[in-house]
Amino acid sequence: MSTAEETTAGDPQAWAEVTPDAARRLLIAAVEAFAERGYHATTTRDIAGRAGMSPAALYIHYKTKEELLHRISRIGHEKALEILRTAAGREGSAAERLADAVSSFVRWHAGGRTTARVVQYELDSLGPDARAEILALRRQVDAEVRGIVEDGVADGSFDVPDVKGTTLAILSLCIDVARWFSLDGPRTPDEVGALYADLVLRMVGSK
Repeated sequence: MSTAEETTAGDPQAWAEVTPDAARRLLIAAVEAFAERGYHATTTRDIAGRAGMSPAALYIHYKTKEELLHRISRIGHEKALEILRTAAGREGSAAERLADAVSSFVRWHAGGRTTARVVQYELDSLGPDARAEILALRRQVDAEVRGIVEDGVADGSFDVPDVKGTTLAILSLCIDVARWFSLDGPRTPDEVGALYADLVLRMVGSK
């Protein structure tokens, strides 16, 4: 894993709510391990070793490997929801709010791609109860974007025959950034965010 990716996973702002420090270190180590090796190929020993702790110390803070993934996924989805709610609730036209939502959401997936890959692509590794909780958060994420698109259709500024399908396409486009983005590439997270905002406005036929 590159230094840039390690910095992203270890961003203190992303995990500031996690206390004590040992629990936060384990969470960051789990993000890095899951992103690099995948959930199923990662062991609790791998995670503890990355955090500079013994395997026994991990169980003081997290009962299972799945509990770590659940915590990571919940924090990530809550952050994504916060980003989209902020954009949806701002002053401005539907086009301005949709552009803000998309650019912000894409920046989060690009700038925090190590975390975002785990949050977005390890859902099926969760047990039924944890998965149901995360799916509920995903439905709220969908609702925020769909609400903006519906506003644009209602006021005539968007031409969208299938709001539900278009919302899914917008979210899929944004989320996929976490899969391919690299800081060594030709564009910054801000530039990719601006590009995708423009693409999405074209997708909805913004006038």
